[in-house]
Amino acid sequence: MQSLDNLILDTDSYKASHWLQYPPRTDGAFFYLESRGGQYPHTVFFGLQAILKTALARPVTHADVDAAHAVLAAHGVPFNAEGWRDIVDRLGGRLPVRIRAVPEGLAVPAHHALMTIESTDPAGFWLPSYLETLLLRVWYPTTVATISWHIRQTLADYLTRTSDDAAAQLPFKLHDFGARGVSSRESAALGGLAHLVNFQGTDTVSALLLGQACYHEPMAAFSIPAAEHSTITSWGREHEVDAYRNMLRQFGKPGTILAVVSDSYDIYHAIREHWGRTLREDVIRSGATLVIRPDSGDPVTVVPQCLRLLDESFGHTVNGKGYKVLNHVRVIQGDGVDPDSIVAILEAVVGAGFSAENLTFGMGGGLLQRVHRDTQRFALKCSAVRVDGRWREVYKDPITDPGKRSKRGRLATQRHALTGAWRTVAVDDGAPEAAGPWRDAMVTVWEDGALQADWTLAQVRERAAAPASAAG
Repeated sequence: MQSLDNLILDTDSYKASHWLQYPPRTDGAFFYLESRGGQYPHTVFFGLQAILKTALARPVTHADVDAAHAVLAAHGVPFNAEGWRDIVDRLGGRLPVRIRAVPEGLAVPAHHALMTIESTDPAGFWLPSYLETLLLRVWYPTTVATISWHIRQTLADYLTRTSDDAAAQLPFKLHDFGARGVSSRESAALGGLAHLVNFQGTDTVSALLLGQACYHEPMAAFSIPAAEHSTITSWGREHEVDAYRNMLRQFGKPGTILAVVSDSYDIYHAIREHWGRTLREDVIRSGATLVIRPDSGDPVTVVPQCLRLLDESFGHTVNGKGYKVLNHVRVIQGDGVDPDSIVAILEAVVGAGFSAENLTFGMGGGLLQRVHRDTQRFALKCSAVRVDGRWREVYKDPITDPGKRSKRGRLATQRHALTGAWRTVAVDDGAPEAAGPWRDAMVTVWEDGALQADWTLAQVRERAAAPASAAG
């Protein structure tokens, strides 16, 4: 929305008055972002590059200042027009801040700084605070990437136990169904691409476009022809089998995959009679893989039963791990899917003797929308200010909630070269050189209006696929 493109107005109202609230002669500020714990022990950092490219890349103009001044004056809050015009006139509209962060895709234990923001010009000391609203939104793609990453670990475990081809199976075992369930197109793009840090299946087209625009990825993921209830039920109940036959005729070619929702009336009857008898030979002759989608009922009960019925009609082989792998057919479960239900469904499937490779999951709202900033308890806090040319520590330590105690000083996150352990420490210059076995784990990604690091999605994926990071 072009009406929302003014960087100066991409903030909270109270931020507009904060430049007047710092101690006299303040000429520098340092902020940091961290996950203060939450649902998962590791946080997969992702999405900052997209935010920087789309929100900070365009220099601020006098037209932006004029528009912001008019809005905030009518809104009833002070506005630092002089400070913003100085940025336009003296710095060409480029914000004097330095942003350092851990490389995107890394799984970092909670309670460590993931990003720092520091002013680089004395007159712009107030900018790190002003940008908090915009930059803190990285919590969203990071949280989606984190959920997706932890589900990947779960799926990898079940596939390793029950499949002969776990590595090839894994990238397509969790498919993003979430585009329609999110709050905005931007959320679909950011959240959808965050999922693709870990997997290569999606129906969220906007995620593909963001991958091209911000992460140099020509095609981030793939999909297949799939039926929805309207395309099946439009044939009428008495012609349900004809709807299925049409799917095979349209898309059932050797080597292809097609998915057909089959629970519009009676999923068990559809499998036994329509797929398992009437169309059985058509399925086999097509050379395609047919994926049946149940979309109602208790999946812990429904999915294993669907596999059993498909097994009765199409048979199976037994793989090297001793588990059944269906011939010609698979199942995708996309209803009621979340991290907990995935485990419960897989337990039921494996307990019934079937390999996890028989099953794919589709996840919508549970992946892209059923998250919030406190899923991983994200916070962006000031940890140091410079007054009269000297840095001083800044922190909060509320007696009513020790979990909100913040860090102090100009911070850097480091990683041990031998053990892989992590630590966040206060350092003199904010960007330490190697100290013994500890290495700086952060890089400068943005400085004074210019991108300093430009990751590809392939690089991000490689980091996310590395073994889980050591605690620290």
